[in-house]
Amino acid sequence: MSTRTAPATDFEALFRDLGPVLWRSIYAYSAGDAEIADDAVAESFARAMESRKPIRHPRPWLFTTAFRIAAGELRRRRRDPPPALASDAEIASDPGLGGVVEALRQLSPAQRAAVYLRDVADLPGREVAALMGTSESAVRVHLYRARRRLRTILGDDEGANDDA
Repeated sequence: MSTRTAPATDFEALFRDLGPVLWRSIYAYSAGDAEIADDAVAESFARAMESRKPIRHPRPWLFTTAFRIAAGELRRRRRDPPPALASDAEIASDPGLGGVVEALRQLSPAQRAAVYLRDVADLPGREVAALMGTSESAVRVHLYRARRRLRTILGDDEGANDDA
C-alpha cells in the first residue's frame, strides 16, 4: 500500500483569501441572511479540514459545499420559518440597500447566486458555472432572467425611469 500523500492545504491562507468572497456569495444567495452565510462558510471550511481525503481543487469544493449547506438551510427554513432577522431593521434604515436586498429576495436562489458571482464578484461565466455546479448556458439563462426581474422590481427599464 502506498503512503504517498498530497501536499497539505493551507486552510488559514485559503480562508483569508477565499473566505470573504465566499461569505458574500452565500450572503447574496441567501438574500441577505448573514447567519446562513456565517454558518455555511464555517461549516464548509470545517468539513474541508476534517476531510480524510486530500481535496484537489479546494476553491470549487468549498464553494459547492457552502452553497449546498446554504441551500439545505433555506429549504429547512421554508418548512419552518425563523422569526424576523435582527439585521432586517438595519437594512430597512438604508432605503437603497433595503430595496436591493428585497429585490434579491424575490429572485430564485440560483438567480441570486449567478448575479452575485458574475456581476459583483466579477467571475467569468465558466467559473460561475463550475462553482454553481451547472453549465455556462444555464448561468446565462439565470443571469438574463434575474437582470430582467431586477429591472422590473427596481423600476429601471433600461434607464427609462431614472429620476436623477
